[in-house]
Amino acid sequence: MHIETKAVHAGRDVDPSTGAVTIPLHPSTTFERGPDGSFPSGYEYIRDDNPTRHAFETAMAALEGGCAAVAFSSGMAAITAVFEARPSRGNRIVVPDDMYFGIRSLIEETDIGHRFDFVAVDMRDLGALRTAVGAAPTGLVWIETPSNPLIRVVDIRAACKIAHEAGAPAVVDNTWATPILQRPFELGADAVMHSATKYIGGHSDLMAGIVVVPEASPFERPLRMIQKHKGSVAAPFDCWLALRGLQTLPVRMRAHCDGAQKVAEALSRHPAVDSVLYPGLPHDPGHALAAAQMSGYGGMFSFVVNGGAEAAMLVAAGLKIVARATSLGGTHTLIEHRASVEGPKSLAPAGLLRISVGLEHPQDIIDDLYQALSVVK
Repeated sequence: MHIETKAVHAGRDVDPSTGAVTIPLHPSTTFERGPDGSFPSGYEYIRDDNPTRHAFETAMAALEGGCAAVAFSSGMAAITAVFEARPSRGNRIVVPDDMYFGIRSLIEETDIGHRFDFVAVDMRDLGALRTAVGAAPTGLVWIETPSNPLIRVVDIRAACKIAHEAGAPAVVDNTWATPILQRPFELGADAVMHSATKYIGGHSDLMAGIVVVPEASPFERPLRMIQKHKGSVAAPFDCWLALRGLQTLPVRMRAHCDGAQKVAEALSRHPAVDSVLYPGLPHDPGHALAAAQMSGYGGMFSFVVNGGAEAAMLVAAGLKIVARATSLGGTHTLIEHRASVEGPKSLAPAGLLRISVGLEHPQDIIDDLYQALSVVK
């Protein structure tokens, strides 16, 4: 089946008891035993499994081209589980220097930072990556592409090859690209993670994370045990909302990409904008690589306003349609000044604004940005 068909049907059938086309929501935390003490339905307790969560996991495995998936209560819960479940004994985890800021906070503010040796490198530099994984036994290489917020594009195939040569698994955060735009398993990844809160859900109304694994993956059982025994399971209602979002994911991603391309091109022509970071632009350093390993350039980009932080904040404050809010991947266009969110360790330039292009008409977004940019001298 084509991915558009999988998005509608994978993990879901017409309900046999009612004929309902839309999959039912099963919020039950517990399930009845048979007279002999068995569980004829296959379900026992919500931490072990739940019909709605099972459907979401099955659907995501099909979309991503994996064998199984494990759904967690958030993207951060999924990321933490991957770090803890790494099958290699090496304690070193190599991460990109331009990583999702939540990971940096996880490392600095929880026990995760003490339990593992995190090494950050610019993964566009394959020599630096090879040096990092070869300097000590490495348990995991974490790949994020395109990156947040500098929109760097990493060569997934080459990075996975370097990880495997060092005996380490490679896991790709595919949140920004989704299975629609990027296929990490086809490029050598050992697992793929999504914050389903973003494009998978698509409506800014759920929180979940999911890790997809291929057949016979050494990740699967540890991930299941972390999900079950640490209790970081995705709630049935969030899984039901995610299944709803999956049905329109291919169409939404085409609209997000189309809108982002038009808005990025318009901003690249504005005199108040110093630079636009988006691989869909031919002059972007990641353009050729993105064209080779992605089927679209995504709905996310960043742009740097002349005049630094003060000017960028004035632009954000002057927007009328675009919302000043964190997160991404929903129907609304969202903008955020990343340096003020991330603090002094941020790699984001002072004038950088990150934008998640939503599903409004692109020209309305452009007009809103242009009127806000008029304050920049």
